[in-house]
Amino acid sequence: MALLRVIFDIAVVVVVLCLIGSVTLIGPVRLRELQLELRDRAREAAPSIGILLCVLILNALVRDATQELSWVVGWNITPLIRDIEGGFVILIQSFATPPLTTYFSYVYVFGYVFLLVFPFIAYAALSDQDHFKSLIIAYTLNYGLGLICYIIFIAYGPRNSLGGQVDSLLYTTYPQFQFLTSTVNVNTNVFPSLHTSLSVTVALLAFYSRRDYPIWFLISILLASSVVISTMYLGIHWLVDVIAGILLAVVSVELGRRYVKYGSFRDSSSASQLSWPWS
Repeated sequence: MALLRVIFDIAVVVVVLCLIGSVTLIGPVRLRELQLELRDRAREAAPSIGILLCVLILNALVRDATQELSWVVGWNITPLIRDIEGGFVILIQSFATPPLTTYFSYVYVFGYVFLLVFPFIAYAALSDQDHFKSLIIAYTLNYGLGLICYIIFIAYGPRNSLGGQVDSLLYTTYPQFQFLTSTVNVNTNVFPSLHTSLSVTVALLAFYSRRDYPIWFLISILLASSVVISTMYLGIHWLVDVIAGILLAVVSVELGRRYVKYGSFRDSSSASQLSWPWS
């Protein structure tokens, strides 16, 4: 019952935010065009959406099995991460205040879901569907590559590894959110941070579509940055997880855009080069 209530609350907030974003950021002209061409655009995107759904379903079905497999074939990198970065998360939590905890908790849950959902509407409303296709492929790569990493690398987050030094601020302040996070994730799946990779993925794609949605680009930067910080502030992820998540996002976006443009993950004109967002 508690889980259903959390899901309901998130759904209501995200729907309201998407409605506001649709009216203010997408605009009535594009929304009318989307309404008229929805069937054709959905048919065109159906194969890639189907693959994304399959990856998401696979993630959900094999979550427990992959954890068991990881303990057989994986590498526990928790001590290594702890040695590399030391007390960085402890330092971040030293700035904790009740208002900051409230902000980052809500960003981590509500802001993150909105950040991931709204681009589907925004890019589906564009006459050029390249951004929409890139989004779907990039999401698929994030989840697919993330699953592989979770099998290879075993890692506990700071709240589980530095007990007594790092507080689990999200769950001590809003314990109801644990019903959701425990359902969709396991404690050893922290490297890389998918919250980081997916949020940065949205921000990178917003950069490429900034001419169509300049305000959304700014909003996505603010939200993505807040989500990234929240993962460490709340004691869920290490800085190393965040860095790995950023790299995963860059690779996923680049490969997604490359596939849409060339029909392959290799650029025939410069197959060995990655075109970074700032180049």
